[in-house]
Amino acid sequence: MSDLFADELPPGTPNEEVSAHAPLADRLRPRLLDEVVGQEHLTGPDGAIGRMVAAGKLSSMILWGPPGTGKTSIARLLADAVGLRFVALSAVFSGVADLKKVFAEARVAAKAEKRTLLFVDEIHRFNRSQQDGFLPYVEDGTITLVGATTENPSFELNAALLSRCQVLILHRLDSGALGKLLDRAGELEGKPIPLTPEAKEALVASADGDGRFLLNQAETLFDVGLEAPLDPAGLASFLQRRVAVYDKDREGHYNLISALHKSIRGSDPQASLYYLARMLVAGEEPLFVLRRLIRAAVEDVGMADPQALVQCIAAKEAYDFLGSPEGELAIVQACLYLATAPKSNAAYKAQGAAWRSAQETGSLMPPKTILNAPTRLMKDIGYGKGYAYDHDADEGFSGANYWPEEMSLQEFYKPTGRGFEAKVAERLAYWEEMRRERQSKD
Repeated sequence: MSDLFADELPPGTPNEEVSAHAPLADRLRPRLLDEVVGQEHLTGPDGAIGRMVAAGKLSSMILWGPPGTGKTSIARLLADAVGLRFVALSAVFSGVADLKKVFAEARVAAKAEKRTLLFVDEIHRFNRSQQDGFLPYVEDGTITLVGATTENPSFELNAALLSRCQVLILHRLDSGALGKLLDRAGELEGKPIPLTPEAKEALVASADGDGRFLLNQAETLFDVGLEAPLDPAGLASFLQRRVAVYDKDREGHYNLISALHKSIRGSDPQASLYYLARMLVAGEEPLFVLRRLIRAAVEDVGMADPQALVQCIAAKEAYDFLGSPEGELAIVQACLYLATAPKSNAAYKAQGAAWRSAQETGSLMPPKTILNAPTRLMKDIGYGKGYAYDHDADEGFSGANYWPEEMSLQEFYKPTGRGFEAKVAERLAYWEEMRRERQSKD
């Protein structure tokens, strides 16, 4: 039985010899967990993976991280480290039939006292029903599931599956980790990468934390046989810079728009402009950004500077009129206006309080004095009787009570002392004092 599953190890498992003609990224795959760069918080002695390997027992897990950070390499090494049978599937190319076959073979292997580590790449691509199919096999120990995803598991994976797996977060590779990969590539090729130190830094920066991309670019540089090291300008003309990772319908989209909104709220124009640039450079729809700016104008600036909303609407009109790229300057101006404006969420809080009160009080009748009376019957029952026309009163203010009889006076809107709202607060205080005086005389 020990040889029954020998043919099932897919290409790239730790025990398989990698062809000399394989891509550089495959030839440099780590052979031990200690060789994985940039994820020491997981693979080190005190990390979650390091502790599990030391104990010789793995729990099911989801590896969540950006592309090119070592998810596949770690999964392959885990099976080897604790002596598990390794089977790999990609959710992009696999379906229910593939899963059933893997589960059946894993049950046979378990009877032969050979446990299975099932690695599922892009696990978020499986639909909810397919994800549920893993549950009984994870629960009874038929498989140890290691899923890899670039998407937020909270959004993409079933709660039931998440409750049975640890979610381990892989970091994008920093410049130090990427530099180690380049050094290893040079050792494997038997020569340093043909770049000046400045160009090497530029190449590392262009990788945007993706080790696989970096090694693919390095392989091109090794293969062309350059006569002299390239400087940054030469590198820029030789290689195309990698497009920043940004999925407009996934988590990166929401992370950056959240960062933009909170930077505006925090009155940091520099950070606000940075996140705005990140989104627009990556191809975000400008109208989506404008909608969030308008939201920030009414939620976070509000009555502290009523012109903020006007500025954002004007930016939207300017962008519609000019198009891209000229119209993007109007978006920048609106962003900077919001970030540098005085802030108040008093209107936002007032809306919430008023909405709650409306839901709680239902259909209470307003005072008859402020109801119109278009018919004789309505006049006869008192609609509009005794209404005080404010423009006829001293200072254009009658001080009348406009609330339903069953309600006491409410205070939903409480202006701050910032910006234009400071004047509004003075005005409301003045009217409140006049209201008390005039109602005390009635």
